[in-house]
Amino acid sequence: MVNKMNEFARTELLLGGSAMAKLRAARVAVFGIGGVGGYTVEALARSGIGTIDIIDDDKVCLTNLNRQIIATRSTIGKYKVDVMEARIHDINPACQVEKHRCFYLPESKDEFDFSDYTYVVDAVDTVTAKISLVMEAEQKNVPIISSMGAGNKLNPAEFEVADIYETSVCPLAKVMRRELKKRGIKKLKVVYSKEKALTPIEDENISCKSNCVCPPNTARNCLQRRAIPGSVAFVPSVVGLIIASEVVKDIIVS
Repeated sequence: MVNKMNEFARTELLLGGSAMAKLRAARVAVFGIGGVGGYTVEALARSGIGTIDIIDDDKVCLTNLNRQIIATRSTIGKYKVDVMEARIHDINPACQVEKHRCFYLPESKDEFDFSDYTYVVDAVDTVTAKISLVMEAEQKNVPIISSMGAGNKLNPAEFEVADIYETSVCPLAKVMRRELKKRGIKKLKVVYSKEKALTPIEDENISCKSNCVCPPNTARNCLQRRAIPGSVAFVPSVVGLIIASEVVKDIIVS
């Protein structure tokens, strides 16, 4: 009898062999490898996705340790995509990783062929980048899921999956609804929360605005940001895992 046990055997017990074959054949692009995107990639790698594109130009910072799965003392100062690539291969050496050490912007969209992707994950922070990702995915008829605001929130149980036009309360979702409606986008799957965001404590001693600890030569450090959101270990992780579960589910049923 041939032993067919592998690292995804427990997953196959629930999903079946044909579903696992679909996941192996899939190529998922994750834009933004931070608190949300990092956990999304982790779960996708552990689900047997065959090819994962990771896009980010940031380096691991000391302040990432509280919430980002790739952030440890040993990875501070390293590029997030480099750390994530090594982590993926440590989980599944057979997974093909396409690494893009850049920050996605509308001006750089031509560097990515969205028609190559089975699924796109938007885990970036800026509205302009989010809108561009949605528009490119729409044009190439590729499914996409977007993370809405997770900063300054404490209750992971409040996050849910919805269409962008069914969202409420979340300020980022409100902006996205308005801008996507202008552009004729009819739908967009998002993960969002109705929890009202907290206002971060104003304390110069712990503020990155005045005491930035980003690694040297970081393209966008805290001093360039208008505001520094607070976060905790258990919110972005949950958002990332919800996103990954939606991606896996959609690929299986496609």
